[in-house]
Formats: sequence, structure tokens, C-alpha cells
Amino acid sequence: MNKMIVANLVHRPIRSLISIVAIALEVTLILLIVGLSVGMLTDARDRQAGIGADVIVQPPNSSFIQGLSSAPVPIKVGDIIRRLPHVAQVSPVITMVSTVGTVEVIYGIDLKSFEALGSPFRYIEGGPFQTAQDVLVDDYFARAQHAKVGDTITILNHKFRIAGIVEHGKGARKFLPITTLQEINGSQGKASVFYVKLDDPASSDEVVKEVRSVPGMEQYAVRSMREYLSMMTPANYPGLSSFIDVVIWISLIIGFIVIFQAMYTAVMERTREIGILKSLGASKFYIVNVILRETVLLAIAGILVGIIFSLIAREGIHHRLPTLNVIVNLEWILKATGIAVVGAIAGALYPAYKAAQKDPIDALAYE
Repeated sequence: MNKMIVANLVHRPIRSLISIVAIALEVTLILLIVGLSVGMLTDARDRQAGIGADVIVQPPNSSFIQGLSSAPVPIKVGDIIRRLPHVAQVSPVITMVSTVGTVEVIYGIDLKSFEALGSPFRYIEGGPFQTAQDVLVDDYFARAQHAKVGDTITILNHKFRIAGIVEHGKGARKFLPITTLQEINGSQGKASVFYVKLDDPASSDEVVKEVRSVPGMEQYAVRSMREYLSMMTPANYPGLSSFIDVVIWISLIIGFIVIFQAMYTAVMERTREIGILKSLGASKFYIVNVILRETVLLAIAGILVGIIFSLIAREGIHHRLPTLNVIVNLEWILKATGIAVVGAIAGALYPAYKAAQKDPIDALAYE
């Protein structure tokens, strides 16, 4: 049977190739688009973890998504938090979203307190801010934009000189002096978020309670960094889970339609062949088995091509656009494989049923 199946596919190379490419496209669509969505979220989570804080304090009614809240509370709130037990360092940060070219969050930082949260910035080129019009950028941004120290870039419609290129992984990709960003958005003396470093990370839950017990701060969004990072999942980002579901359904429909068309046409073209098999004693189950095996073989070939193409495309994207993180992991490879196989089998069921129902006498007389 296996030799016959392979022979049937080789006998119609164009149709088989089209089916394989369509399934590969289905797999690639899932792995790259979902991988890009999850990768960007994972990258944001890793950069938050890289700051080194143990507790994060945000103003009342703030979204946990960075940048959606700009600078609504006085920076002096940090002084109140500093006086609490176990608090070793507090760094106020003001954030603004830039939508020029790409959506990104710009950080305005107090360099000394920000570096005290974890390890200091590792400068690949240049050094710290020298003036209020200086900016620090990470190495991924510098590589993507071919930027170097001394270059002038535009941020939020203002010109800034690149003072230093730092290693990626500490919150944002662009850092301005906090007073500069406060002035740009008219929020002098205010901050969007306070990162808190403790003398013992194990005290984070205790400090969270202490902050919430401060009069006037009962409604503040106070979380341990562990809890905050655990919230950064597709399910918690508005629309992201729905977007992934739409991509999966579109991919499933592509696989279903292509396989249905290919197998239905193949069944119609092989009417005499099916009649000969039935006249030799082949059962309905045997005919269905042949059609489904051909389908699975096409699906496997398409899946392998799709995975290989996705891995190559991931490396190409990362090389061309270092700031974009595409995650192609085993979990999503298995999911994409399952989706492709289900779509292919679903598309082949009716053609297989149609073939099994053919009358051998009519099939043998078919021209």
C-alpha cells in the first residue's frame, strides 16, 4: 500500500507540490506570526526582569502594560516608599509611548538610582548622560539602525545625541534623563512607576502590604516583580489571545481548503483505479485508508518544509531587525503540527468517503 501511495503522489508532482507548499504556508503562518507576538511579549518580560527590582509600584488604576500610564503622581511618593522597612533603593521612572516607526516605550530615568536596582549599565560604546539632550540606546537598537555614539536621533519630535550604547535587557531600548522626559510631556516632578529594590527579595510580599497600608496609597497598584512578570502572558494582553486564535483558524481553513480540493480532484481522476481496487476485493475501509495516508504524507512533508522555512525566516528577521524577537519553540511546533494534520485530515474526509462509496462496476466503466 505504501508504495502505491508514494507512486500516486509522484505521478501528480505539481498537485502534490502545491499541497505541500500550502501546508508549509499554514505552518509558517502560525509559527512566525504567533512566534512574533509571543516573542515580543517575552522580550518585554525579560527586559522588565533585567531591571533588577523586587517590587513595582504604579499609580491607582494603572494598567500593568508599560507605557499606557504616563506620569500621574508626584515623584515625592518615592521618598515615602524609601522610608519603609526592607527598602534599599527606589527609582522613579517616567514612561512615554512613541509610535513613530514602531510602537515603543521610552524611559526617563534617574541614572544613579536606576543602576542601583541591579547591575549598572554595561556600556558597549560611549558612556552616561553628559547633558539633558543625551540619550542611551541599547545594542539591538543601535545595530538595527546602524547608530553609533555621537549620532543624532529624533525621539518624540526632539533631537538627542547618543551618549552611550548599552547592553540590552534593562527595561527599555531608549533612555532619557528623567527631567528631560518630564519636560517633554509636561509632567515636571511626576513619575509613572517606581521600581523598588529590597535588602532581601524574600520580603517582597511584606513590603507590598506595607506600601498599601500607607495612608493615601491604598489604591496604588503594588506588586512583587514576580507577580508582575507572571501577568505578562498573552491571556492578559487585550486582544492578543483573540489575535492568535484568528491566525490559527485562518491557517486551519487554508489547510482544509487546499487538501479538500487536491484530494477531491485526485479521487475524481482515479475513479477507474478505485474501481480496480474494489473489484480485487478492496474494502471501503481500505479505500479510505489509502486516501487518508496520502493526506497524512502530504501533511508531514508540508509540516517539515514549514518548520524549516520558519527557522530560516526567524534568523533572517533577527539579523535584519534585531529588536524583533520571534520565538519558534517546541510547544508551538507541536501545536502547529497538530493544527496542520487536523486541517488536512478534515479536508480529506469527504473525498475519502466519496471514493469509498463508488460502485466498482460504474468505476470500471468510467472514461
